[in-house]
Amino acid sequence: MSLGLARFLDPHVAERILFGEGEQLVDEVRRHWVTRIVPVTEIVAGMGLFLLLPLAGHVWWLPLMVGLCLGIHGFWRMHVEFMDRFVVTNFRVFRVHGVIDQRFGMMPLSRVLDIAMRQPFWGQVLGYGHLEIENAAQEQAVREIKFVPDAERRQRLMQIAILRHGKGQPMDRDSEYSSGT
Repeated sequence: MSLGLARFLDPHVAERILFGEGEQLVDEVRRHWVTRIVPVTEIVAGMGLFLLLPLAGHVWWLPLMVGLCLGIHGFWRMHVEFMDRFVVTNFRVFRVHGVIDQRFGMMPLSRVLDIAMRQPFWGQVLGYGHLEIENAAQEQAVREIKFVPDAERRQRLMQIAILRHGKGQPMDRDSEYSSGT
């Protein structure tokens, strides 16, 4: 794995897949676009405060500082959302998230007992849901995955991956189920 600035700009999902052991990527899930509404609003509000600079007189620094803080915070939150990935392979499911303190949680498909999906009202309107993955353990690294785009299809895809894994059948990204049909 590479060190340096690139580690903070991309979660490097491909580096975590064991291609040499026959593991194949089935699905890589990025969070739904709705998670970026608040950060974008912060950025726009920060830019709007810059318009107040000429009107602020001798306290011009106040809208400047608040605008900069809002903008930086908004960009940071957008980047945190970008770095959050949930991955399904033919052997396991895992989640990578975090920027400075990056966390990685993994569960073999053979240990997944149940996949529940919850789709709130706005999730039904905007096309996202929350997946809850359960196994026999009380606490697990991969439990709740929120704001999953097209959650019904992704839940179905995981069920098929689990069934095929149990039967020893291969499943890859080019499967008829991963294309959305």
